[in-house]
Parts: sequence; C-alpha cells; structure tokens
Amino acid sequence: MAIGWMTVLKAVPWTDVINNAPRIADGAKKLWKAASAKKDAPSSAQGGTLQELPAQARLAALEATVRDLQAELLASSALIRELADQNTQLVRQAEISRVRTTQLTAVAAVSSVLASVALLLGLLHA
Repeated sequence: MAIGWMTVLKAVPWTDVINNAPRIADGAKKLWKAASAKKDAPSSAQGGTLQELPAQARLAALEATVRDLQAELLASSALIRELADQNTQLVRQAEISRVRTTQLTAVAAVSSVLASVALLLGLLHA
C-alpha cells in the first residue's frame, strides 16, 4: 500500500504545485484578512446606527458594503479556481498511477503464471 502512495506522490507535478503555492497562499491570506477585518459602518464612527443616518448616507454605506462584498467574492472565486485546478492535476496524476498499478499487477500475475509453468515443465523434463 505504501508503494502505491509513493508512486502517486512521485507522479505529482511538484514543480507546478510548489510554483503555485506562494500565489495561492497570498490569495488565501488576502481573503482571510478581508473576511476577518470587518469594517465598522460609517454610522458607528458618528455614534449612531445605520438607521439614524439620512437615506443618501445609508445608501452610500450599503453600496460600499456591496462593493466590498463583490471584491471579496471575486477574490474567493479566484482562489477556489486555483485550488480546483491544482486538485484536478493531483486527481489526474492519481488516476494515471492507478491505471499503471493495475497494468503492472496484471503483468506481474501473467509473469508469475508463466514462470510457474516454465518451472513445472522444467521439473517434469528433468
């Protein structure tokens, strides 16, 4: 079982994974900072709630919030896309390794049968 995992790990395009890792880590950090650093509403700086502001100020605050959420959504989508691409590469390599392992198992089984037959024939003729 360990040999199968070693084969899979050897087949992974580690140079691509390592080259993309800093970019993905930076994207994750930016996303985490954007998600965890919630901005205070402009009304809290003035000591009131959003409902106490005039309609135009509330609308402007809500539009700013929507813009921030859209930017965060775009960053999340880009990060998810990159992670999905890497996952696709890993799954593809795992599937290739699985097929190769199946083929090698079949070849080993046929070789074992042929070796057994050759040994048996050798013993019978001796």
